[in-house]
Amino acid sequence: MIDVTLQNFETEVIAASMETPVLVDFWAPWCAPCKSLGPILEQLEVEFAGRFKLVKIDSDQEQQLAQAFGVQSIPTCVLLVGGKPVDGFMGAMPAGKVREFLNKNVPSEEEIAAEIDTEEAEALIEQGNPAAALEKLGEALAINPANDDARFDYVKLLVQHGQLAPAQAALAPTLTRIPVPLRFTALSQWINALEFAANYQDLTGAIAQFDSKIAENKRDFDSRFAKARVLMALDEWTAALDELLEIILRDKKWADEAPRKAVVAILELLTPPPPKAGAAAVGKTAGGIELMGKSAVQEDPQAALVSTYRRRLSMMLN
Repeated sequence: MIDVTLQNFETEVIAASMETPVLVDFWAPWCAPCKSLGPILEQLEVEFAGRFKLVKIDSDQEQQLAQAFGVQSIPTCVLLVGGKPVDGFMGAMPAGKVREFLNKNVPSEEEIAAEIDTEEAEALIEQGNPAAALEKLGEALAINPANDDARFDYVKLLVQHGQLAPAQAALAPTLTRIPVPLRFTALSQWINALEFAANYQDLTGAIAQFDSKIAENKRDFDSRFAKARVLMALDEWTAALDELLEIILRDKKWADEAPRKAVVAILELLTPPPPKAGAAAVGKTAGGIELMGKSAVQEDPQAALVSTYRRRLSMMLN
């Protein structure tokens, strides 16, 4: 448990919540319910063994913080994750109810273990050790099958290393959801393109054949779409996007909008991952207080490319 003031708020609450959920207890020395709730919160912080961090703010001494969070009565508890409030409660509650609140909002021990495996896998990928990364991601999924981040990274890594059958098997559970998350639809489109391209021994020669047919008939959409899929298999993403946009330009509804769906899938695959927890960001509480200092962020070249093609797609569809 840590006492927080305006001076250490950003470090102890905002920055800390990028790594671990932070429960902020707004209290005052004269408040009887606060005195009954406080020991319960401290006991649960020990019981949860690092699954959340408890901080206390004296609402009399730190009125600016209390106003920023819209505190109207005390005790008030607010849970922050990723620098922003996600849930809270007012008034003293028994230990069982507070435990229930925490279990609903903070990661389980299994989820934490799976997240650690996922982070270690990402480090292994950066170190050029995909085999070890796949093992770690497999462990993460075994611990927590609902870890979509681990599943996405796992399937993507399998695809990148030509293991399409295991990738299909790992992806299958996500494709039964309604709706299917976009990033998993994107992986499915990529796998389909690779399987299509496997029908051709000479991919460069296949593209030349498609180009010849397109030169004879600009509206040979079958050849254009086939060429785009081969280009996807070759990781020639911008060339594939350009070919697909040519189809959309001429016929938006062709083949049940298959070109549009393929463009959306490619853009999803190319979209850079979100900043890691703890990266600088600008945010405000519901009460309006600025939580993080402003920082100039230069757009990533790949993010800029994705933005450009999203605009082009939007212009063609409107």
